[in-house]
Amino acid sequence: MEDGLTNEQIDKVLQLQDLTGIEDINVCRDVLIRHQWDLEVAFQEQMNIREGRPSMFAGSRDVRAPVVINDRFLQQVFSATMPGGRTARSVNGAPVPRTLTGIIGYVINVVFQYCYSTISSILNLFIGGNEERNPLGDVTSFIRSYSERYPQHPVFYQGTYAQALNDAKQELCFLLVYLHSDATKNLDVDSFCRETLADSSVIEFINRNTLFWACDVSSPEGYRVSHSINARTYPVLVLIALRANRMVIMGRFEGDCTAEELVRRLQTVINANDVWLSQARVDRLERNFTQTLRRQQDEAYRQSLRADEEKERLRQMERERERAVEETLKREKEEAEKRKEEIAQLKLDLTERVPTEPPVDATNVISVVFKLPNGARIERRFLHTNSLEDVSNYLFCHPATPDEFEITTNFPKRTIYSKTNDNDTSANARKTLADVGLKHREVLFVNDLDA
Repeated sequence: MEDGLTNEQIDKVLQLQDLTGIEDINVCRDVLIRHQWDLEVAFQEQMNIREGRPSMFAGSRDVRAPVVINDRFLQQVFSATMPGGRTARSVNGAPVPRTLTGIIGYVINVVFQYCYSTISSILNLFIGGNEERNPLGDVTSFIRSYSERYPQHPVFYQGTYAQALNDAKQELCFLLVYLHSDATKNLDVDSFCRETLADSSVIEFINRNTLFWACDVSSPEGYRVSHSINARTYPVLVLIALRANRMVIMGRFEGDCTAEELVRRLQTVINANDVWLSQARVDRLERNFTQTLRRQQDEAYRQSLRADEEKERLRQMERERERAVEETLKREKEEAEKRKEEIAQLKLDLTERVPTEPPVDATNVISVVFKLPNGARIERRFLHTNSLEDVSNYLFCHPATPDEFEITTNFPKRTIYSKTNDNDTSANARKTLADVGLKHREVLFVNDLDA
């Protein structure tokens, strides 16, 4: 039983066995597997079945009944004439006649009563054909009337025959069907109900080992079932269970018998056929295991697929990021190239605007030494009347000067001019060298604004 089960699942199996009293621990395991190991749901389901209420498998009144195989070669048949059966009695309670004439008369009377009952039932069905069928009402009405007449009895299944068959098939248990006829006209039925079905050992055995469904043959539901199982005499019980994936009548119990004999007969049929239910449980367990394994494999595949998709998504994002970086670098490089071209062209244009250097002996001359960021020194003469823009153009066109720069004095330290490509002229651009306080010889510093 423990193969393939976790410790938690084993604990649930043992708890369900303690709660329900089910002797076969494999049955407990199978019940829990069908309910996805939900202990509360599995326990409630078992209680519903014990109380005779349809389970979740047959909750609808419109449920379709599985086909029941009624083959006498597959059945163990027991009758009242076998050991343990009670002597058959007629309607008035007298023993069955033993003389040839009496036996012939008795048989004729039985045949007449059977034909009369059958024709009456058919006529009742045709007369009531316009009425809406209510099989559940037939069953509950019978249970109510039977309980009033015979208070002691096994737990009746409070659903239709179709629901009972479906529950027995799904729960892999035996279904015991009892068809009741008028006890006032058949003393065997009255004796069977009053003495046999009311016996505590019979009640305990049926409640523990079977679902018990019953109905009166005078009702449409009971009549229909009586014909489906070929009921010939009353009282009659049939034991139905799953065999090779088909619901089969495995035992037939006709006539009255003692309580001890009924338990013995039921136990005989159950022992002979329980192997089919055990095999069905094993098959179902294997199917459930296969389905669970397939679900786990499918889930693992889906997780692997999601992981692959996530990896591909991340790779795609990385490729897009790299592409964006490449495009940015390419764009920046193109812009830088374009900027260099524009600056080169601007320098060519401004060369013409650079003032001619005055001679050494000219008046009003200022000799300026420019200290460049790279450590180079440039000396140039300008007139007092040259503007700071003239000086800027000269420096801008010089190959050793940075493209964007500012001109500062050393002492006192101050910025006298700033040139950027976005602002070719500053507020001091029109001021002359004399205006900013430069005299005969000056040292000016050129600072790189891009550094």
